[in-house]
Amino acid sequence: MGNLKKSIGIVGCGTIGRKVASELDAGAVPGIVLRAITSRNIERAARFASTLSCRPPVVELESLVDMVDLVVEAAPASAMDSIAVATLSAGKDLMALSGGALLEREDLFNLAERNGATIYVPSGAIAGLDGVAGACFGRVDSLTMITRKPPEGLKGAPGVELCGVDLDALSEPTVVYEGPAFEACRLFPANVNVSAALSMAGLGPHRTRIKIYADPTVDRNTHNIVVEGEFGRLSILIENIPSDTNPKTGKMSALSALATLRRIASTVQVGT
Repeated sequence: MGNLKKSIGIVGCGTIGRKVASELDAGAVPGIVLRAITSRNIERAARFASTLSCRPPVVELESLVDMVDLVVEAAPASAMDSIAVATLSAGKDLMALSGGALLEREDLFNLAERNGATIYVPSGAIAGLDGVAGACFGRVDSLTMITRKPPEGLKGAPGVELCGVDLDALSEPTVVYEGPAFEACRLFPANVNVSAALSMAGLGPHRTRIKIYADPTVDRNTHNIVVEGEFGRLSILIENIPSDTNPKTGKMSALSALATLRRIASTVQVGT
């Protein structure tokens, strides 16, 4: 397979950002060059960058955007707006890992279109979005996802505080949210970005239904997606091992970002 050279910058030095940077530094994605890094904590980012053989410069966001073809957003969802506006205004492509922050942001989609930029939303911690997208080209009657997470991985989420569940006291699976994907992303911004990708691939954030359990009986983040429609029935189950450094994030999230970069750089495209 031939490759098209593309330089990227990573915004965020958390679990996902560090993993993506390390793999690119090791040459895991031919055709992709890590050009720069930035983060809210510049000193922390500089310490991390010094461990990489390519020694990417650590710069402010505006400088990073000028230096690269594509910006990988691996930051807290609250930072998405400033990252997206700076990137898309410059006509640079954006990979958004905080997909929930893009829901109903037609202004950002319009900005990308006006400036000839592309927004990529990786599958993240789920699988089967090609099947969901294909199914939704026809009539789909329902699209649901049931998520189960160890209580530790849900701590700090606004949705948990809202429903009043004491995560430390749970002895059995407990529902902490049931409703549309749009609200799930607002109440659990660090936990269910997968629901944003699912809704974008299918019926949209208001018709995609999400149910979230805090489940002390599991040690993996599990997502069960079910689609029913004129094509038949599609069921997808994935059990993600939480990251060693951040229980809110499954290891698959960073791997999905890397796979998306490989797809972008490749001259051969496989899958829907």
